[in-house]
Amino acid sequence: MKIAIVTQYFAPEAIRIPHTLAQQLSARGHSVRVITGYPNYPDGELFPGYRQRWNHIEKTDGVDVRRVPLFISHSYNPIARFTNYLSFAASVAIRGRWVRSADVVYVYATQMTPAIGPSIWRRIFSTPYVMHIQDLWPESVTGSSMAGSGASKRAIALLLKPWLRSLYRTAAATIAIAPSMANMLQERSVPTDRIHTVFNWATSEPEAIHRLAKKSETVSIVYAGNLGDHQDLDTVVRAANNVKHLRNLRIVIVGSGVAEKRIRALATELDAHNVDFRGRVAPEAMVEIHAESDFQLVTLKDAPIFDGTIPSKLQASLSHGVPVITSVRGDVKNLVRQNQLGFSCDPESVSQLSEAFTEAAALSSSSRVMMGETARDFYMKSMSMQSGVDKIESILKTVSRNSPAQQGWS
Repeated sequence: MKIAIVTQYFAPEAIRIPHTLAQQLSARGHSVRVITGYPNYPDGELFPGYRQRWNHIEKTDGVDVRRVPLFISHSYNPIARFTNYLSFAASVAIRGRWVRSADVVYVYATQMTPAIGPSIWRRIFSTPYVMHIQDLWPESVTGSSMAGSGASKRAIALLLKPWLRSLYRTAAATIAIAPSMANMLQERSVPTDRIHTVFNWATSEPEAIHRLAKKSETVSIVYAGNLGDHQDLDTVVRAANNVKHLRNLRIVIVGSGVAEKRIRALATELDAHNVDFRGRVAPEAMVEIHAESDFQLVTLKDAPIFDGTIPSKLQASLSHGVPVITSVRGDVKNLVRQNQLGFSCDPESVSQLSEAFTEAAALSSSSRVMMGETARDFYMKSMSMQSGVDKIESILKTVSRNSPAQQGWS
């Protein structure tokens, strides 16, 4: 097939699934073209070595990548953020001629706006497109602090819903990342036969579990990722403070984000001396972070939208054989409980998370190792890159307008 991939984020940015998918599909003999923005995520600053231009095509791992200009912003200002989204969508839409002969378009939808161009191409070129939804709209917008008051959130939802229904109606297929998300899409009138569930895979998959030799019996519970408003890290710090009398327990927070200053201030105010802040680390350093972790935290606030959200750190942890402590409601909670992948509790519950910390600290070393092996086995069977790419390739083939007589890109 000739496959066009539309994604606002692509290597060298840290969101790896579209890059991995492009590599894997190309390796399987498909011809792949990618349209993406100039790299600036997550800081909202253009990466060194890049300069925004109207016409820029590069080769990445054998795949043609066309970068299009966009307004760069990753701030809380709603006008700036939506200008970022819409400027990318507009730049993509007017590059349709570059991918008009594609058999199918795959849209990596961290936001829904990257689908604007493909929905237009669907009408002009009759090219089918598939949306791989990472975050449901409008809830991801109205649930963020940039949406403003209740009245403005309702207004945003009213404006977005008709457009979202149009995208769902014209998409040849829609991929959800969790069973609950698939159910929610069905409730929004997405045809059942066009909904597919494919778990995201980890950005890297170690060949074997690697553990660092510990000099003490300290149990390390690690949060590694974006320090944002949705991640409910206030509850993590408060729960850590409740168990700071446990001398064999450390809570380690790795990463940065808009909530970092507030979370650090809260830890200082409470004197939560068992919380260590590491700041942001290079992606290659995450191997060592996983190796020193006895458990990893997967947390989100209490909102219905998160019933169908599976944060990427779950797959990352399980692939490295690290069990988790999660407060994510819905699918994540069910997966962890049903498959004995760690501990779970209700979101935003300081008392329940404190109890989970206490139980984790009380486990023997051999029990923790066994739980890690169970986590790794589950990942390899249900969430690996191989199984995910197989499913997406099958979906793309099903909806493709593949024509053997039309060879190469026009």
